[in-house]
Amino acid sequence: MNTKQQETALQPSSAGPAHGKTAAVLSVLGMGLGQIYNRQYTKGLILLLLEASALFYFVRNLGHGLWGLITLGEKEQGMQKVGKLTQLVPGDHSIFLLIEGLIVLLAFIVFLAVYILNVKDAYRVGVARENGRKPNNIAQTIENIKETKFAQALLTLPLLGVLFLTVMPILFMILLAFTNYSFPDHVPPAKLVDWVGFGTFKDLLLLKSWSKTLLGVLGWTIVWAVVATVTTYFGGLLVALLLQQPFVRLKGLWRTIFILPYAIPQIVSLLVMRNMFNGEFGPINQYLAYFGLEKLPWLSDPFWAKVTLIIVNMWIGIPVSMLLILGVLTTINKDLYEAAEMDGASPFAKFKAITLPMVLFSTAPILITQFAGNINNFNVIFLLTGGGPINENYQYAGSTDLLVTWLYKLTLDRSLFNMASAVGIIIFIIIASFSIYNYRRSRSYREEDMIQ
Repeated sequence: MNTKQQETALQPSSAGPAHGKTAAVLSVLGMGLGQIYNRQYTKGLILLLLEASALFYFVRNLGHGLWGLITLGEKEQGMQKVGKLTQLVPGDHSIFLLIEGLIVLLAFIVFLAVYILNVKDAYRVGVARENGRKPNNIAQTIENIKETKFAQALLTLPLLGVLFLTVMPILFMILLAFTNYSFPDHVPPAKLVDWVGFGTFKDLLLLKSWSKTLLGVLGWTIVWAVVATVTTYFGGLLVALLLQQPFVRLKGLWRTIFILPYAIPQIVSLLVMRNMFNGEFGPINQYLAYFGLEKLPWLSDPFWAKVTLIIVNMWIGIPVSMLLILGVLTTINKDLYEAAEMDGASPFAKFKAITLPMVLFSTAPILITQFAGNINNFNVIFLLTGGGPINENYQYAGSTDLLVTWLYKLTLDRSLFNMASAVGIIIFIIIASFSIYNYRRSRSYREEDMIQ
């Protein structure tokens, strides 16, 4: 049935009984009643059973879940006299109440969506009856789902997974930023957590100690992400182009050598690098001293620590870009180069007019992904410098800390969960905004049908 036929089937008949409206009203009163009215007894009973189960769950949990979500608990844990004994009496755990409230609220939203679909289904089938069509029985309904809505049916379970395993943690992080969940006064179960509105963001942006740290760490995060992405991408492009040249022998051996750093676990590579760049005993400074050069404070000086991070990141990231671009280069039609040579184009002109646009077209989404990944590049910073050296002007952050490593320190070292959540929201906004904006402007999005 095409779209026009479907629209026609949904138009109620002016003559005859109003089955559509009657079925819709009955479905509003109770899930499945409209389907039973439409003589779809099995479907109606299944929906009635679903509503009964949902009512049993929500009657027991919805009120308590919303109460916990709104109040975050009212009773603190403490020592109280029970009878003749003084004992520890447990109180409300604000964070557990917050999570339980979110789960119940999301489940209720899903139930409402199913309820609305139930009403629409009853109305659609009722209208079909008005137009003289016989309603499908349960076997025909299943067959219809298999033929026309198989993909939607299969996606239902993953969609619920995304809702509860992806959306809910994001909502939890966002909500934490609006509480005072922090050490030492508001950490459950000993203490309750309260809603504070935008107080955390106000402290982060207006208090001098916090705002100075935020601006400093945010600035370095952006610089790091841009430099790390550009150096690894164009470094990989350069290596890939060199390996494609006809005068290069033993290409397989060269590729293997360049891939080796990528094959070694990053934690091992970075710890080795940390020792190599050690200011006192590292072999790199030992070689510099051997040749009469001054030793460099690779990890103890803020500027040289940042230079060290970029160098090490190039060593790790260039093989990834090289492999990616090597694959793209093999897909470029050789006839384009032959036509350019016949026109007298120089090697640089061929690179500028053919190679670079084709490579950028194919790798633009991955380039954006690399940029987003570098904003959250926790491993290189944490394992190589640990965020150091110490910056006395920063609040719980070092000179090379990114937003994500600062968030880690605020969470696990200082237990300032509300402040860490606010930083997490800032990271999310930066990455999501930049990625969406750039991807929609890239040629690979606007001209996605160019290459089949």
